[in-house]
Amino acid sequence: MSAAVKYRLPEFLGVGPGRSGTTWLHRVLEGHVDLPYGVKEVLYFTLFYDKGIDWYARHFRYATGERKVAEICPYFFSPEARARIKTDLPNCKIIITLREPVDRIYSVYKTRRHYGWLRGGTLEEVLKVRPQLGGGYNYAFHLKAWFDLFGRENVLVTLYDELRKQPQSYLDRVTDFTGVERISLSERPEIESDVHSFARAPKSAKLARNARRLMYWLQGHQAYSVSDLFERAGIWDFCYGRGELYPRLTPEQEARLRERFLPEVEALEELLTIDLSAWKKPRAPRVIENSLHAD
Repeated sequence: MSAAVKYRLPEFLGVGPGRSGTTWLHRVLEGHVDLPYGVKEVLYFTLFYDKGIDWYARHFRYATGERKVAEICPYFFSPEARARIKTDLPNCKIIITLREPVDRIYSVYKTRRHYGWLRGGTLEEVLKVRPQLGGGYNYAFHLKAWFDLFGRENVLVTLYDELRKQPQSYLDRVTDFTGVERISLSERPEIESDVHSFARAPKSAKLARNARRLMYWLQGHQAYSVSDLFERAGIWDFCYGRGELYPRLTPEQEARLRERFLPEVEALEELLTIDLSAWKKPRAPRVIENSLHAD
């Protein structure tokens, strides 16, 4: 940290991967830890690192030291982000939540189309030309790198399945690991309806891409109030939506994807010495992404 830094920096990071409940976790922690001011994901260690540590630190300018300081942002798949975090936040604790690969890749696909980064085509067609969509699925490879860099004792690995089925248990593990006082979900009933999912593709991919670039520009200038104003006025919804409904994966598509990701699931089982057999077979009935805790 440079001598010029005036503000506190995070003591723990929830690094994703994205589409694995990061929005839910951020919202649950609000009011219990000091999170970035004005925005959920600063993206400093990936998109805005050239702006310097003081730019990042300004997001925590209201932290007084009475509460833990944290950020929830999907840095998991980025080796550059990982190294930068170790340099700037060497004693930081890391939280990682892993989601079943088929569910996650479909959620990533819809998100990328939502923002105009993908111009159409089925998920399988996209994967033929972009096999590393959303960071890929080298869960075990990247997780081991986090272990090696920060020490296994400083990395909490959780499963999205637990977040969905036993959210209080999931949250207790997070708070106990980070030293935050336990949070009762029964006192936060509004959290249970906190759904963040995308039902439609954009009507115009070009408009969606330009809107996303504008969002990044506003974020780079910390003009979060302007972005929030656009949100309330429905401008972002107009740019990102109004197109075709996303179809569900067919059983055949799901089976092919499950076979594709099987080696990765088995590698993760070996690394963590856990049973992930539930990730190897179809879940029926099931609604992909439109779940209680979709990110």
